[in-house]
Amino acid sequence: MSELDNLKVFGETAVGWCAATPPNETTDEAGVPMVQAGGFSAADPKAPARRAYDDPGVVHLREYLKKHNGMPGLEIVEPHEVERARRIFFRDGFVVVRDLLDPVRLEQFREASARILRQILEIPGQGGRKYITETMRLPHRYSYGTASASRHLLHEQAWAAMIDLPTTTPILSAIFGGEDYCVLGAGGDLCLPGAIEYQTLHSDMREMYQLPEERIAQAKRLGIEAAGAEMDDPTRQLLYERTPPRVTINFLMSDLTWENGPIRQIPGTQVRPGRPPTQAEEPEWMRLSTLVGAPAGAGVFRDIRAWHGATPNVSKEIRAMPNIEYAAPWLEDKYFLKSMPHDIWEALSPHAQKIAARIKTAPGVWPAGAGVMHPLASKRAEAKAATAQ
Repeated sequence: MSELDNLKVFGETAVGWCAATPPNETTDEAGVPMVQAGGFSAADPKAPARRAYDDPGVVHLREYLKKHNGMPGLEIVEPHEVERARRIFFRDGFVVVRDLLDPVRLEQFREASARILRQILEIPGQGGRKYITETMRLPHRYSYGTASASRHLLHEQAWAAMIDLPTTTPILSAIFGGEDYCVLGAGGDLCLPGAIEYQTLHSDMREMYQLPEERIAQAKRLGIEAAGAEMDDPTRQLLYERTPPRVTINFLMSDLTWENGPIRQIPGTQVRPGRPPTQAEEPEWMRLSTLVGAPAGAGVFRDIRAWHGATPNVSKEIRAMPNIEYAAPWLEDKYFLKSMPHDIWEALSPHAQKIAARIKTAPGVWPAGAGVMHPLASKRAEAKAATAQ
């Protein structure tokens, strides 16, 4: 029986831990192995020498993380604590909210997350490697979004069903200053057991320092009364902090533990000037600033400008965080792709239809590339070209 037959995205699994995959190895668009010098797939200079559960370097790392991993004082709020969630989000650039998914929704999302991951991993690796490393990502790390030839997963009912939940919509409305925000896409990321490298700290989107009238209006709805042409520098800084262009909710399929690759977030960096430190420069506290203790069924509302990065999964459990991506109403059209089929859009709630209107296809049109999952960028491009209408 293949290890993929009973693949689950929570609990112990046989998936992962491929000693034939060298540390820090990524692939180019065609799948040729390489080591990347920069970017979020840059080599981790402190990674263990071998991708094996009982490797001495891995054992040492596991023991160290057990003692030290986790953000001191991590606040986890309840879904009804809307104002508290909003305050923490604007302060830190993220907030963890428990119980976003009830048991039924959690089980449905787990099943869909496992099914899509199985499609990615069933493509055989090369040279004894169990899996193909995704283009320009570190080994054993995959993105549900970028691995899709359509770039998103809103053609999947399980993802589309999460865009308007009674536990998330009030918090999103508080963050955006009303219900006139938009769905941008959906995907998420995951790491298999044996993802022994740290991912370099990065921001998914830099602050653009643009002030269209719609953004100023949003700031005023959020209570920044002095926003306008004559605003002073402190008010301008506050406006940038409280009007993020994009917000992502990552839903947790398993508890985030000290050993299964919890995401790390650096509080208060969402509009910090300059770039995050490289791994050679990064202080140890940033490597350990992880969301240990966030439970399955919770979600992380993230201002994607904030510095963050993936951490080693030295457990025997897959850590999956599928997501829904939202945008402020003033974000330019160039960021929106037609990724949701019209028939899925028609079945949504009225609010969900409103916020997803910019990414739905016309009736009868299937999103180009939707349904094809592949780790390699060249194969995804081929699939998208073949299905474009």
